[in-house]
Amino acid sequence: MTLTKSKALLGAALAAVLGLPLLAGCGGTETASVPDGWGTLDTKSVSVGYPKDQGYAPQPAAERSKANAAVALKVEKGLRTGMVSVQLDFATGVDDADEAAAAAGAGIGLGSTRKGTEDVTLAGEESAREARRIDYEFTSGGEESTPPKGTRMTGVVVAGVDSKDVPFAIRINAVKGELSTADLDSFVESITVK
Repeated sequence: MTLTKSKALLGAALAAVLGLPLLAGCGGTETASVPDGWGTLDTKSVSVGYPKDQGYAPQPAAERSKANAAVALKVEKGLRTGMVSVQLDFATGVDDADEAAAAAGAGIGLGSTRKGTEDVTLAGEESAREARRIDYEFTSGGEESTPPKGTRMTGVVVAGVDSKDVPFAIRINAVKGELSTADLDSFVESITVK
């Protein structure tokens, strides 16, 4: 082998090695940042942070509704004062974030007050990062270990479809004022879609 061919092969090998990190960054997945002190609920479609440092803890699968793939609850004096839940494949015929948000929004319920809806970009699979955030408030009905009837609650739902076109809806509900605006934003920013 001549010196010229050897340099050409070395140059090609070096370019290939140097190009690998660049290619790895293109079209890959980025993982969301979960705040210090928070835990993570992980499902086959999404993962999401929850404020563990504020008393939220995962609910065992045997205790949660079949509609929920994962749940973290905050329980105080026997009452559920906060909840993070993940629902997967909760609606049929849903192909995109708009349709997922419409279906999830219908589940917010009567008597709720929508405070805003916005497009959000989540971390994770590039083909599935588009989602919708709906902020809302509602009044507790006092049933099933929820806060007393009439207690004002705040909520955020983030809805979209994962990379396999499975719709997801991730909700956080808490007694109004218990979670700051920064906490609610951190919740949304902690979501990674798969």
